Amino acid sequence: MFAQFEEIQKIGKTNVEAAVKNLGATTKNVQTLATETADYSKKAFQEQSALVEKLVAAKSLDKVFEIQTAYSKSAYDGFVSYATKVGEIVSTITKDAVKPYEVALNKATGK
Repeated sequence: MFAQFEEIQKIGKTNVEAAVKNLGATTKNVQTLATETADYSKKAFQEQSALVEKLVAAKSLDKVFEIQTAYSKSAYDGFVSYATKVGEIVSTITKDAVKPYEVALNKATGK
């Protein structure tokens, strides 16, 4: 009976360690995500401000279309880059969140 109790304690300890490790990894990755989002937002705002200045200074309608087209391409490329980074960060968060439990499950099942 005491052997079973000790085994349950080991499993409980392993689960707590996995949860603490998971929390640390998730916190780090969420901070990275927040930093990426803040950087992207700041850059997008600066680019939009520059766009307005260029549009106001444009002398012809053709120049306005040229400026808007260049901005649209740049904004799209920037968003795709940002979305790719966010996808990678979210993927890392998911992998890191599952890893400690996967190890604990493998120990518990003897794999």
